[in-house]
Amino acid sequence: MKALITNKLTEHSVTPEAVYLNRRQWLKASAVGAAGLLAPSMKAVEVAPGDDPAPPWLQSQNKQASPSSFSSTEKLTPYEYVTGYNNFYEFGTGKDDPEKYGQDFNPHPWQVTVSGLAEGTGTFDLEDLLKGLAVEERIYRLRCVEAWSMVIPWLGVPMAALLKRFKPLSGAQYVTFESVYRPEEMPGQRSFFGAIDYPYIEGLRMDEAMHPLTLMATGVYGRSLPNQNGAPLRLVVPWKYGFKSIKSIRKITFTDRAPQTTWQKSNAREYGFYANVNPAVDHPRWSQAEERRLPSTLFASNRVPTLPFNGYADAVGSLYRGMDLTKYY
Repeated sequence: MKALITNKLTEHSVTPEAVYLNRRQWLKASAVGAAGLLAPSMKAVEVAPGDDPAPPWLQSQNKQASPSSFSSTEKLTPYEYVTGYNNFYEFGTGKDDPEKYGQDFNPHPWQVTVSGLAEGTGTFDLEDLLKGLAVEERIYRLRCVEAWSMVIPWLGVPMAALLKRFKPLSGAQYVTFESVYRPEEMPGQRSFFGAIDYPYIEGLRMDEAMHPLTLMATGVYGRSLPNQNGAPLRLVVPWKYGFKSIKSIRKITFTDRAPQTTWQKSNAREYGFYANVNPAVDHPRWSQAEERRLPSTLFASNRVPTLPFNGYADAVGSLYRGMDLTKYY
């Protein structure tokens, strides 16, 4: 696979250092002689505030994460932003609602139901689902459709390795993901004024789901996923807008047709199925040519150009060869 090229940022445009690494530590870890290239990383952080509430087996599996050659050397968005500035409407529409209202959510124990066009269907305990799969640390850019972005050190397993366990049939052309539905623990799900229907549904074409960049995340910043980031299991597809990366996954279905996703059902004009990051195709209500790299302020907006496929075009562009990306957005 070709090396993945990232936009080279100036000292004034990058995100400030992660709060748990000083400048000298980060430069040593990321081998800045190759700044601007995606290269193998060392572990970003081993310690994060608060206790890890995950069961010991998951903590242990996450701690054994190995660095990935898919990782960016860009500076990390501070932990407090990664875990405190989220879109997770199940807990509310405010950016701080998931952290504020997600603490009563209990992601353990957890089961995932696998159904559809595959040999290995059934309901699986999370531990059995992940057993034997190698966890990797991948530092990816995250680009929200709202035109803000972060650089996040995820922990997780390659989606292809997970999906192959279920032996998809030849007719399986798409994978549908469904989030948990627990209105008693998720106040946004019981709101009469919610913008979307629940449970949340997302989907990928099979070749997208099996692409080496696609990750099933189990942790962030060296620890298991906090509730507000989609504990215990979330999708990460770095070349697509963030709403594709569904959180708290409870069901996986192999199907022969493209699913109608949650945001498609809510507003198909603004949120297409593919949702590939594309600076040349504006959202109907704002430009997508630039993004605010968090943290930013009114007087220091920290704007950077948005790259096609969020900077991962060399790796994923061939998936869409011949497609009109203004139509299949």
